[in-house]
Amino acid sequence: MFAPPSPSMPRALPAEHRARLVRTAREVSFPQGARLFEEGGHADRFWVIRTGTVELDMRVPGRRAAVIERLGHNGLIGWSWLFSPHVWHLGAEAATPVRAYEFDAPAVLALCQEDPEIGRDLTRWVGNVVAHRLHAARVRLLDLYGPYGAGGAL
Repeated sequence: MFAPPSPSMPRALPAEHRARLVRTAREVSFPQGARLFEEGGHADRFWVIRTGTVELDMRVPGRRAAVIERLGHNGLIGWSWLFSPHVWHLGAEAATPVRAYEFDAPAVLALCQEDPEIGRDLTRWVGNVVAHRLHAARVRLLDLYGPYGAGGAL
């Protein structure tokens, strides 16, 4: 699990940390069109995609939700569980049938308290994902609503 390189992948997690983290997971599946979470809802879990595609979206007043990013194999779905106030900043929907590992945030946070090295590595990984998502959201919103070609200038 977590092998291919990408900003979404926990390359920063050593193999032994990945193994301990995976032991806290359970396997879940979502049919196409299922909402994993809604922007503004309580964030108490996260997922790593095994198969399928999930779209992250953002509410835009007076318009349809804007798809910010599409994530596939090994993509991290959800980071809001790690930072107060533990509220989803985006929404997520299964664009295809999805199989994933689901992690219970309180259990993972307890693991991080128990082993500060895992906590540091996990926080670094999630921080990298947050930075990537922020950039992707900015580019996507410029593409959708900015002057022609503004998103490509970043």
